[in-house]
Amino acid sequence: MKKVILAVDEGKGTEAVIKTFADLFFCARPETVILLYVEKIEGKSVMTEMLGDAELSTLKEELRDTEYQEQLDRKAKAILAHYSKKLEELGVLGIQTAVREGHPADEILKETVEQAADMIIIGSRGKRVHSLLIGSVSREVSQCARIPVLIAR
Repeated sequence: MKKVILAVDEGKGTEAVIKTFADLFFCARPETVILLYVEKIEGKSVMTEMLGDAELSTLKEELRDTEYQEQLDRKAKAILAHYSKKLEELGVLGIQTAVREGHPADEILKETVEQAADMIIIGSRGKRVHSLLIGSVSREVSQCARIPVLIAR
């Protein structure tokens, strides 16, 4: 396995992603580990499901160079730095970071194709009870990805 994407965010599920990666790749590490953070520019709301690509593109354009976008960028940078440091402490080499904007599942899948990744490790939604016991993003990624997806708990 040459390239693995670790989908990270501010949730508790990311700790499971890092631990699962460390356990799974204890001896043989991938050449490249991509920490991917997706900025949800529409925030935590019903808008996630309501915005199409055209509306999302317009929203992205309107937010360029605003204080709100700067806050999102600072948050992304801090989260990626935190998990990069954790991986470095585990002796992981070849760490890259990526930030995308938009619907998390869509952006994770796009990054996977663009990077020609071999595997995705993503956290499940921890406390929320769901009929499938995983979050909507991890469910969508696992259903749509053309490569193996490991959902960490």
